[in-house]
Amino acid sequence: MLVRSMKDANWIGLWTLYAREVRRFIKVYTQTLIAPVVTTLLFLAVFALALGQGRPAVHGVSFMEFLVPGLIMMAILQNAFANTSSSIVISKVQGNIVDTLMPPLNAHELTFGIAMGGATRGIVVGAVVGASMVFVVPMHFEHVGYIAFHAVAASLMLSLLGCIGGIWSDKFDHIAAVTNFVVTPLSFLSGTFYSLERLPPLFQTIAHLNPFFYAIDGFRYGFLGYSDVTPGLGVAVMAATDAVLWWICYRMFATGYKLKA
Repeated sequence: MLVRSMKDANWIGLWTLYAREVRRFIKVYTQTLIAPVVTTLLFLAVFALALGQGRPAVHGVSFMEFLVPGLIMMAILQNAFANTSSSIVISKVQGNIVDTLMPPLNAHELTFGIAMGGATRGIVVGAVVGASMVFVVPMHFEHVGYIAFHAVAASLMLSLLGCIGGIWSDKFDHIAAVTNFVVTPLSFLSGTFYSLERLPPLFQTIAHLNPFFYAIDGFRYGFLGYSDVTPGLGVAVMAATDAVLWWICYRMFATGYKLKA
């Protein structure tokens, strides 16, 4: 695919592709928006009933206040991934992926339209989950810029990962394996439910290799003003991870990997 300049970009086609991806999840909002809110609130309720009252304060805030940013970020990550991965896998299984590849869109435009559609779902779900939790747990907003950056960067990261996983997968079992053995473990082992300082040194080192950790740590820093690593490092890791995933996704579209016969 030829690379066009910004002036020559297919803006109408790009907007149409992005709008299609957004309308996919809005049309079934009970599944894509309401269900994640209910699931996350159930997580919050379980921790509040089982651990909330018995856990000591974490970095000067209650355990529940410490937990909330992580739960919001988990909802963002999982839903951004689900949107792009399901979109591509369904198109491949049903045989209508050609409708996405035939329009005059280059690889960067395809990547942008599909990935931003998934990122939008992640951000919207995160906003709805956060708005729901405001009435349950007190929330602080120490650094709004970090909250916004990590919400966008993390949702884009998982959206791109879902795009890559969807292109690689030949059937639903394959993308389910990516979810079960990559996305879910990295989400749960990213410091969502605990502070990194509670881990042994070896596991702290391992956690630093997990990009999901930087997404949650930076996002939590925006709320609480505390982070386990330097906030600037988290920003750099998220930007670098997104750039690498974007390049991989771009190359997959550019070469037609598992997309063209």
